[in-house]
Amino acid sequence: MSTITNQPAKIGSYPEDDVLFLLKDLSHIELEDSTVNREIRVQSGQHYSESLPIEYQPPKEYVDLFWSTSSEYKKKVALCVGIVAEQIYKRKGNQTILVSLARAGTPVGILIKRYLTLRYNLSIPHYSVSIIRDRGIDENALHYILSKHPEGNLQFVDGWTGKGAISIELTKACREFEEKYQTMLDDNLAVIADPGYCTTLFGTREDFLIPSACLNSTVSGLVSRTVLNTQYIGKNDFHGAKYYRELTSSDVSNEYIELITAEFPAIMEEAKVIASQRVSEEIQTEFLGMQDVKNIQAKFEIESTNYIKPGVGETTRVLLRRVPWKILMRDPSSPFVKHILMLAEEKGVEVMPYPEMNYLCMGLIKSVKGSGK
Repeated sequence: MSTITNQPAKIGSYPEDDVLFLLKDLSHIELEDSTVNREIRVQSGQHYSESLPIEYQPPKEYVDLFWSTSSEYKKKVALCVGIVAEQIYKRKGNQTILVSLARAGTPVGILIKRYLTLRYNLSIPHYSVSIIRDRGIDENALHYILSKHPEGNLQFVDGWTGKGAISIELTKACREFEEKYQTMLDDNLAVIADPGYCTTLFGTREDFLIPSACLNSTVSGLVSRTVLNTQYIGKNDFHGAKYYRELTSSDVSNEYIELITAEFPAIMEEAKVIASQRVSEEIQTEFLGMQDVKNIQAKFEIESTNYIKPGVGETTRVLLRRVPWKILMRDPSSPFVKHILMLAEEKGVEVMPYPEMNYLCMGLIKSVKGSGK
């Protein structure tokens, strides 16, 4: 194990009591490029974690939709957070150390921490770390946490599942960590929504809209996606991220946390009952959504499943930060896809009704390598 010299970065708009970011501050480095240029580089072999998309700044109508959606579903989100938090507490109790996966997991980790404080008068540590598909989790960050909490029981947290790529990456990373350092970590990922059936620790398996999926950094503490570029990240560094201070006037991160937290007293008993019922249920991880993805890959002759992003959260991301080709929608009248329809119209992306899938929608990424897709 390397000597721990890194310290949590003072980045982001959340109070330190809510979360500590184990990330190297890269705010001074120009890592962004246009969406099209970046898509070409990614599809030509550059890893997506080596650069950043330009942060999409939505029009007022879209932000208004975020708030109306948040207001409409705040109790449902709070209940899902409560169900997950109750299960975590039942499994790990006072030894829980929340480790959210930046950045979609960060607000969820804060909400779980807030719930446990309110429900059990617990003040548990919460760190946000980087995990990157095909490159693994930030081991330096894990060493830091374990050095600070040798008796702690780590619980990884994310916002939602899609195909399950991050769940699979986490399992692989935990296995490698144990082989290298003889330290076993729990790879069971806690999420609000698990439409892909990728974990046993979830609030719901419904493919519903988690409002924080609608926005980028402005609902995630003004922190960018995480970066792993060896030009800027040394072997002993934490993975990196940027702090977008210039977006402070648009930041709604803490308002969103307060909106959901205010609902906790009303849902606690229901969350406790549902979480208790889960204990007696036989819950499996079946990765059911992958068959949908493979069917669509064959039907639309798509080169890689990496170009197919299932579920409301992932489809939103396609529209916010990738070059979209089509949006497939099982039910365009669903209230959970209003923001997707708005984004698709703004960006001129075709929305195709497609009832033959388990997910509510899927975002297909355009190939920019000359195939016309």
